[in-house]
Amino acid sequence: MIPKIILGRGPEATRRTIEYLFGKGRANEHTDPHLVASWNGFAPDPGHSPHRDPKEVEKQLVAQLDQPVQMLGDKAPKDTVWHCPVRAAPEDPILTDAQWADIARRIVAAAGIAPTGDEEACRWVAVRHADDHIHIAATLVRQDGRRPQRDYDQRAVQREARQIEIDYGLRRLKPGDGTAAKRPTSKEHFKAKRLDQDATSREILRLRVRRAVAAASSEAEFFAFLEATGVNVRPKTEPSGDVTGYSVALPGDVNKQDEPIWYAGSTLAGDLSLPKIRQRLTHTSPAPAPIPPGNPWHQATAATERIPHHLTRGDESSAQGQLVALGAALDLLPLTAPAGVRSELERAAAAFERATRSRIAADDASARVLRRSVQAIWRNPAAVGDGAGLTMLIDAALNAVAFARHWHRTRQHAQQEAAAEQALLHLQTAYAQIATPVLDSLARHAPTLQTKHRLAQYVHKAVPACAERILDDAAWDALAAVLAEAEKAGHNAATVLDQAVSQRTLDDARNPARALTWRIQRLGQRHAPGPRAQATVQHPVPGTSAPGARPANSAARRR
Repeated sequence: MIPKIILGRGPEATRRTIEYLFGKGRANEHTDPHLVASWNGFAPDPGHSPHRDPKEVEKQLVAQLDQPVQMLGDKAPKDTVWHCPVRAAPEDPILTDAQWADIARRIVAAAGIAPTGDEEACRWVAVRHADDHIHIAATLVRQDGRRPQRDYDQRAVQREARQIEIDYGLRRLKPGDGTAAKRPTSKEHFKAKRLDQDATSREILRLRVRRAVAAASSEAEFFAFLEATGVNVRPKTEPSGDVTGYSVALPGDVNKQDEPIWYAGSTLAGDLSLPKIRQRLTHTSPAPAPIPPGNPWHQATAATERIPHHLTRGDESSAQGQLVALGAALDLLPLTAPAGVRSELERAAAAFERATRSRIAADDASARVLRRSVQAIWRNPAAVGDGAGLTMLIDAALNAVAFARHWHRTRQHAQQEAAAEQALLHLQTAYAQIATPVLDSLARHAPTLQTKHRLAQYVHKAVPACAERILDDAAWDALAAVLAEAEKAGHNAATVLDQAVSQRTLDDARNPARALTWRIQRLGQRHAPGPRAQATVQHPVPGTSAPGARPANSAARRR
């Protein structure tokens, strides 16, 4: 059950609210609007007054609701209307009017609008015009002329909603901690539907701003990236010339006056305010020394693989910083992916966005390597290659997101845990789609049966507990191919295999053969043997054979 508080301002706020609640709606979605409860139990009902003009009844209701406000005259508060839609989940049973009335009373009591038994409380009504929700409208002056005590009413209403879900057997939502991004309003949803958009302007802008933050290494780049993605930007400049904030708008998204609809960064999400963005850019901007050359996919994968260590053994701030960086990586990943998996990766990033915020302050500097390596991938589209890099990074991200889910669970971050769970499902779908063709391509370069038999012995020694499972897997040919390729590059296959196994346990791997394939491919390419190792390959110690060398009679046996 989702309650959401909206405040109305000005002398006409009550009239506008009641006209909307008893009108046809913005898309004729209001059916049979009528009162289910009110402050005194017998307020005039414009929806169920068959012998009177509904407009006249509306005026009467507005006058009665507004009477305490009007009595204050110029001393009335600026915000005069408290409007709270309360919506049930689609799978919830249809509640009766009496049940909705009870819910309305509990909500206004929890919010401090009308505490139970307080006869001088604010005047309010609850209007139902659909099976799944009601609207509660109240005026913000008590009948004794005082203001209601509604400190932290949003949190109080959310707590009451969680209890209502239990009492009525409704779908139970996860309790929040006040760090979630602001949800789109009903008006924004209806507008998106009318324009045949999959998402509201608020959601589109939030995604583009997050991507710009993830891609930028400076404030100037941040604003440049926003404009490059078709976002109109309006900096907030003080008389001193200092820029202290910004607002964004989508081209063509205008109000009734044909003016752009602007959204401040802080209203898109708390971590998208300009001060928060500046803080992150300062902590993760490139260091004076250049980053060591190397494959950015391998660097990003290695940094992602270290996230579980930070989550299990690091301090709270470092762990939170890793989650922020992981979220930024997921934001940019769809831009580097083939079209077939892009939508699933976008869904994963959108879901994990909620898991990147909590009350714990983030140490952004701890995740500089991951951020910079993902930026390097994004800045060089040619580095995408055959998909192997993306596949191994998603494989590492799967494990990192699973650890993030556990990290949030142990800290009772219910919404973040659920978000990580949802992101995991989308990542698994994307991984299944992209991994299969990459593995098939690797398997076409599988070594001979004799070499595979020798490599299988290494597998038995390195991972005896799941060796048979690996060797029976369809990915075994791909694993054998990357092991053989590592040998050709001068590595000892058994040593590389041991290194891959020691990176992290295979107990949590859904497919050990695939997990080892990506690790060994990266290790084989990343760690070139030194001169001494190369000499050993060329001139093995007496009594041993070079890694990957065939016995002298192997050619005869093949013949």
